[in-house]
Amino acid sequence: QVQLKESGGGSVQAGGSLRLACTASGYTADNICIGWFRQVPGEEREGVAALRTGLGDRFYGDSALGRFTLSRDNAEILYLQMTDLKPDDTAMYYCAASANSWCAPWNYWGQGTHVTVSS
Repeated sequence: QVQLKESGGGSVQAGGSLRLACTASGYTADNICIGWFRQVPGEEREGVAALRTGLGDRFYGDSALGRFTLSRDNAEILYLQMTDLKPDDTAMYYCAASANSWCAPWNYWGQGTHVTVSS
């Protein structure tokens, strides 16, 4: 059973930085897609960034380009470094994993970690 656990959320002022971490366990495939989504109550979930572990390629949503960076410390931890944060980045951030390298469907989800950016 794949389990994902997020950490690193919190409150920060606009222009500041945060690093989110997703600790993954329980998966045996070495070529999957893992990434970050975010959601604000009443709005659709938005894809932030994703990484295919086999190829190492990364994908970023428009809101993340130039400000957020994905990195992987080892086979279990995925980081999302967020810089130049804006109030619009305020959301619940979720780590998700797909059981294949196609980045769909997203089979596994963490509980989320909240990020608040104040102006």
